[in-house]
Amino acid sequence: MKFVFGLLVASLASAQSWENLFDGATSKGWLEVTGATFPPSWTIEDGCLKTVPNPQNMQDLRTVASFRYFEFRFEWKLAPGGNSGVKYRIEKTDRWQRPSESGYQARARGPEYQLLDDPQAPPQQRTGALYTVHAPELRTYPAPGVFHESRILVLPDHVEHWLDGERILTYPLASPPKESFLSLQNHNSVVWFRNLRIRRLDPAP
Repeated sequence: MKFVFGLLVASLASAQSWENLFDGATSKGWLEVTGATFPPSWTIEDGCLKTVPNPQNMQDLRTVASFRYFEFRFEWKLAPGGNSGVKYRIEKTDRWQRPSESGYQARARGPEYQLLDDPQAPPQQRTGALYTVHAPELRTYPAPGVFHESRILVLPDHVEHWLDGERILTYPLASPPKESFLSLQNHNSVVWFRNLRIRRLDPAP
């Protein structure tokens, strides 16, 4: 099934102006994924949201705001061997503490735009994949240590993943998505996120 980005966006009733989700300096607009305050497993550095690796204290982040139909753009960088992701259409969250653990774990559960520095990973787990479900079409594998730009487009009937200006994955939706927050994953490796912005897309009546 093929979708034409421009025609579909043009068919929407309106595309609102871009909203910045991160001001580059403070945690305003972000929470620990279960709704607690901004967690110690993340920091703000050089205009980026950056993970603080610690296997005993890993929490995902979430936006305060929720979204249904949208275009989300973000820039990201992985340390060599890094692993992370961006989750949307969130189904639930979990928070737990393992035995003898000094911190706690907190995760979002939902579709994930995978971010991974491992060209040998199974196709459904490579960067840009819908994690473990659909593989992306990558011309070249994104290098670690440099920033890349990604886009997630969620419309009533399908979702698109983009990487560095190219659409790499499209998959249909069986039913319109529910409104939910967005989540950034801490997977115990260093990842940076910056220039996170979103515009809401309202479907035509």
